[in-house]
Order: sequence, then C-alpha cells, then structure tokens
Amino acid sequence: MDLRRAGTRYPGGDPEAGIASLHAFSFGAHYDPDNLRFGPVIACNEERLAPGAGFDEHPHSHTEIVTWVVEGELTHRDTTGHETVVRPGDVQRLSSAGGVRHVERNDGSAPLTFVQMWLAPLDPGGDPAYEIVRGIADSTPYAVPEAGAMLHVRRLGRTGERTAVPDAARAYVHVVRGVVRLGPHELEPGDAVRAEDEKGLELVAVAAPVEVLVWELGE
Repeated sequence: MDLRRAGTRYPGGDPEAGIASLHAFSFGAHYDPDNLRFGPVIACNEERLAPGAGFDEHPHSHTEIVTWVVEGELTHRDTTGHETVVRPGDVQRLSSAGGVRHVERNDGSAPLTFVQMWLAPLDPGGDPAYEIVRGIADSTPYAVPEAGAMLHVRRLGRTGERTAVPDAARAYVHVVRGVVRLGPHELEPGDAVRAEDEKGLELVAVAAPVEVLVWELGE
C-alpha cells in the first residue's frame, strides 16, 4: 500500500479568483514523471470555490471526469447542452470522448468543495456523454466501464464501524471526511492510499462520520 498524505498534494488554482486546488497526481505546472497515474486514474483534484468563483469554459477530451461534491453546490454547463446543479451525495460523470467544453461554477452563496477524479478511457474517441446519479447509496457502486473502473462510496456513522474494500488488482482510496484506519495506516481528510493486489482490506472508523471514495480498478 502506497500512502499519500493530504499535505503532499500539489497546490494550484487561483486564490485571488477564489479558487484553491490540491492535486494528487502530476498536474499542470507540477510535473512529476513518477506520479503520472495509478491504473486509469490520472487526476484526483480537491477544488474549493468561493461564492461566485469558477472555471470558465474550457475543453476536455479522451477523459472520464467524475465529480463528487463535499459541500455546497456545483453548477455545470457543457457544450452538449447539459446544465445541472450537483449537490453532496450526487455522482456526476462527463465522458469527454472526442472533445467537449464545459463550465464549472459556484453560483451559490456558500463555499463549495468538490473532489474531481479523471480516468483514462480504455479506447479513446467516440461521442461525449453526460450522467448524474442523485443521492447514490453505499450499496450502489457506480460503474465507469469506459475506464474499466467502479466507484464505491463508503460512509461510516459511528466509531468502530467497519466496511470492506473490494478485492481488486488495484484500489484507490480517498478520504473525504472523518478519520479512518486502513491496514496499519490512519487516514484523515485528503489522505489517499494506492493499493495493489491487496486482499481482505477493511476501513475502520476512528472519528465518525466517515466518508470515503474507493475506486475498484482493473489491471
């Protein structure tokens, strides 16, 4: 298991414009040839937008973009005609495929925090697609077959409660809130573990409530 602490993430964004970003992988000006990806996962960005702040229209291609809102509301608009507000508990996916442009903003009156994860598709190209699942439950994994990946949301409501991490060739674990133990590691918000060929792993709540995003990844 490869433990990555929140404090080691690459800072980014534009603080003067109300945007603060933390990047788990090589990103933009923070180029690290030893930290380009983990399986299909090529980015895990924590974004904080002040009220009225956001990312103006910009392009994406050949990327599966999955967004999880931690607090606040995210307004999404894209060039395929979708306009939605994403709230905590919702899973949003933009399959940029051959190319799409979108806008992401905090049009609300409260601060917005979200985690955005980018995955490389197995077969680049095709037509863009969009999907949002409202209020996804713990027992409902979210499949991204284009990247050979499955997202599991794990929520633990009391100290000592535990839940299994799926046995997989690779698992990427990102802590959203609370404190949780995974194997020998105690993880806090923003911490992540990259596990390969691990079996029988469990998440145990140390300080609840806990919310964890777990990617079940193939070879």
